[in-house]
Amino acid sequence: MPRTALTDVLSGAQRGRAGLGAFNVIQLEHAEAIVAGAEAAGRPTVLQLSENAVRYHGALAPVGRAMLEIADAADVPVVVHLDHATDVELVAQALALGFTSVMFDGSTLAVEENLAATRGVVERAHALGVSVEAEIGEIGGKDGVHAPGVRTRPEDAARFVAATGIDAVAVAVGSSHAMTTRTAQLDLDLISAIRDAVPVPLVLHGSSGVPDDHLREAVAAGMTKINISTHLNGTFTDRVRQVLAADPALVDPRKYLGAARTATAQEVERLVRLLAD
Repeated sequence: MPRTALTDVLSGAQRGRAGLGAFNVIQLEHAEAIVAGAEAAGRPTVLQLSENAVRYHGALAPVGRAMLEIADAADVPVVVHLDHATDVELVAQALALGFTSVMFDGSTLAVEENLAATRGVVERAHALGVSVEAEIGEIGGKDGVHAPGVRTRPEDAARFVAATGIDAVAVAVGSSHAMTTRTAQLDLDLISAIRDAVPVPLVLHGSSGVPDDHLREAVAAGMTKINISTHLNGTFTDRVRQVLAADPALVDPRKYLGAARTATAQEVERLVRLLAD
């Protein structure tokens, strides 16, 4: 099945009041596991590559092309998405490579700069049929980007969407990036208020810190795209530790990376089903 635009799968999820699982890729095994889990659940998914992961690999093309090949071979719709890109040139590279969705993160810019830069990305991406996500307000948890308790105001989100023409908007409602405990408390009333104020699907970043039942509540309140990264990395790493602890003489990385890939696929399947229920 060919790779899919984000708007195509978001619109269906939004109509059905379901959540769309969006999972971050660090290496090839992550991408394989995410698609395998989505296929087992029979649901679409989003393969995401962050600007930080691109920096880790040293370039977008090698890992990006691998993600595109995996998406094209999938039995379910798969979006290939550039996540949290602050560099417009990196966005251009993703568009040229064939990514079907990009997130431009201008949240640290002055308001007018953010609006202008986001509009420019939207114009360029839409000309190629590519979806655009952007962020109004900052999502916490990385590099001290804002103090705890910051929230997106519905009227600000509405103005931002209208001024930029984006296809999905990431909002600050109580989650935080890179949480290793699932203790976040979301503002469900705020989610509903923002949903009623804007015409595009809402995106929850920092979902790794949100417990299962609360994720369901967030989807019911109006969240659609649910970004999960740290939680899956924990699943992957825990399995690697278990395999290596059981056999300290093991040197073949296929043995422990393969086991981690399987465990991650199983967790993706569980999460995809959870969000769709």
